[in-house]
Amino acid sequence: MGLAIARTFGAHGFDIALISRTQKKLDTLAAELTADGITAKGFAADVCDHAALTAALRAAATEFGRIDVLEYSPADAAGTHMVSPSTASPADIQAQIEQQLYGAIAATPAVLPAMRDADSGTLLFTTGGGSVDPNPMLGNVNAAAAALRNWTLNLHKELADTGVQAAPVAISVWIGGGPEGAPTASADQIAPVYWNLHVERNRAEHVFTG
Repeated sequence: MGLAIARTFGAHGFDIALISRTQKKLDTLAAELTADGITAKGFAADVCDHAALTAALRAAATEFGRIDVLEYSPADAAGTHMVSPSTASPADIQAQIEQQLYGAIAATPAVLPAMRDADSGTLLFTTGGGSVDPNPMLGNVNAAAAALRNWTLNLHKELADTGVQAAPVAISVWIGGGPEGAPTASADQIAPVYWNLHVERNRAEHVFTG
């Protein structure tokens, strides 16, 4: 999903800064974008390491200039541990909160002051459809996604009339395939939503249902 979003913005002339935990992976992705004629560079950081995440974003700003758009969509490479609401422990919820909510909160002050100074910028935060319509199978994931959605909508209100916008994107489909009968979409089908939010600037959020 992140690579599809990067390609979408890169096709519109943006330089792309990528953040992931491993530099080798980042170098591979940056090379793919470069082959498409997009200027890109990776900066390694774990979103749960707030100091490293802040440093990576500041390094990206130094490399490319002010960050005009932040898109936050961390993925758990080890696979998401799913539990129902009735069986979820505080630790189950906390792990998701750390990644989804706290990482977003840590990333924002690394880019927002420069956006405020320029009276321009976009902050986009990816959540799942369960942030709007929760699924018992994803009790812990949905709780954190809902917290991120709530925080982003509140940030959207705070930034009204500043020239900076914040918006959550709730993806309510399986990306690239899923259980039989479930709604699906490709990352390339979803990515234009992010560009439209950036340029149209007339919605507080977008729920992608296909």
